Amino acid sequence: MRTRRCRPPPVGCDSHPDGRGPNPVAVVSGDGQTGIVELKDVADTSAAVAGVSGRLAKTDLLAGCLRRADPAEAEVVASYLAGELRQRRTGLGYASLRDVPPPAGTPSLQVLDVDIAFGEIAELSGKGSTAARRERFRALMARATPSEQRLLAGLVSGELRQGALDGVLTEAVARASEVPAADVRRAVTVAGALVPVAAAVLANGAEGLTRFRLTVGSPLRPMLASPAPDIAEALERTGEAAVEWKLDGVRVQIHRDGSDVAVFTRTLDDITGNVPELVEAVLALPVRSVVLDGETIALDPSGRPLPFQRTGSRVSSRVDVATARAKVPLSLFVFDALHIDGADLIGLPGTERWAAMSAVVPAPARVPRLVTSSADDAQAFFDDAVAQGHEGVIVKGLDVPYEAGRRGSGWLKVKPRHTLDLAILAAEWGHGRRQGWLSNLHLGALDPAGTYGPAGGWVMLGKTFKGLTDTMLTWQTAELKSLADGPTDEWVVRVRPELLVEIAFDGVQTSPRYPAGVALRFARVLRHRPDKPAAEADTIDSVLAIRGPVAHEDGS
Repeated sequence: MRTRRCRPPPVGCDSHPDGRGPNPVAVVSGDGQTGIVELKDVADTSAAVAGVSGRLAKTDLLAGCLRRADPAEAEVVASYLAGELRQRRTGLGYASLRDVPPPAGTPSLQVLDVDIAFGEIAELSGKGSTAARRERFRALMARATPSEQRLLAGLVSGELRQGALDGVLTEAVARASEVPAADVRRAVTVAGALVPVAAAVLANGAEGLTRFRLTVGSPLRPMLASPAPDIAEALERTGEAAVEWKLDGVRVQIHRDGSDVAVFTRTLDDITGNVPELVEAVLALPVRSVVLDGETIALDPSGRPLPFQRTGSRVSSRVDVATARAKVPLSLFVFDALHIDGADLIGLPGTERWAAMSAVVPAPARVPRLVTSSADDAQAFFDDAVAQGHEGVIVKGLDVPYEAGRRGSGWLKVKPRHTLDLAILAAEWGHGRRQGWLSNLHLGALDPAGTYGPAGGWVMLGKTFKGLTDTMLTWQTAELKSLADGPTDEWVVRVRPELLVEIAFDGVQTSPRYPAGVALRFARVLRHRPDKPAAEADTIDSVLAIRGPVAHEDGS
């Protein structure tokens, strides 16, 4: 079995003479120049990128910062400009951003200082580790200037909204390294991520890209689908297309090399040991090597999907996998093949990849599929998928190659969109770009019968900050401040439930965190409804009706 690859520790470091831990030292690059990028340089670049709207201007700013990074710093600088930490799990969250110490007056942090600090935080475990992580993070924030604190808060929360999307950053990497953008994009496709490609090309130029090729056992970022409002518009964009069920499961990419099998999630986490039935299914195929893309899902005895949390918890569980498998067995549905027995299929049209896959994957393990140009036939297929408990469909252009990590127009997802008018019960102050705005909204449905509290009260269904434009945030902040009511703190402002918002969401899921035992999936704000009185908000009964029947623990 192939083990997960780990990133090497940063190079170019030794110890502080006073024993405070690793300290970055200047590293000589290939051209003989030295340099250490200060965190403030990255923070200022991030703020400048957020402040301009043009793609070219953003690219210029990012490329300028990337050029200043030496080989030891390249991966860290690229990660931070991409809005992510190299350490994928640090144990820090929103709670760690409360009670942040005052900022430092002068900059003193280099990017390698910060990377080492987050590495040490990520390694903390055991009793007292939560408090220790927060204390380490507070110490780091105390050394950060205001702009650096905004950057660090955005990296920890995942809300560094600066407009440096992968496409823009890829162009910036190409410009900074003077390597053709097409070559960088091709490497990103097979690497499954931009950051390692950026580090390699910034350190070694075009030669650094030679190691990025499709390798069985090394996961690629999955191709993604863009939303379409309905079947008719999706087919209008694609022409004749393959229409496939969109399952409400967990995306998996499965690699087999002889008897070695590795299973990865859409975030490239290795879950091989958690899903033995998927390993067995792929080992049973008549192939020597294969890379498959698909979905795993837990079904009840009638073939209907169990609630998503059942699939999600089963896939993530590492304890007593045999018992978990007996209680919640997983099914595999494959919809694409990227490699079969030495042949890379990633650049072939979708019809050829499907044909190659169908030759080795039996029909019961393939996702249901219809090839049609008829909107009526596709709509009937969609209706059947939804009636059987699935999310909707994916409409795929027949000639589209597999674009790893891209959300293009070749794959279009169509789902039934639910909307509700809900009350804002409270709001949280934002971070990064949203600092100074009330952003994350606490949403509530009306409970006229008092089933979950006082009659005529409100039942919380979750939170969302998605869908809010800067204009909406500005208006919303002023309005909610005028509705402030009850105890507040530096983090949350509780308000009178008088302002409604129209919320779109993909479904209702079981959640023990909220009074009614349910929460909205993928909730996002469509618009504020100041024209509508709170008494006309949707009720918790309407929410529960959308949820439909819920499977019991025994799958019945």
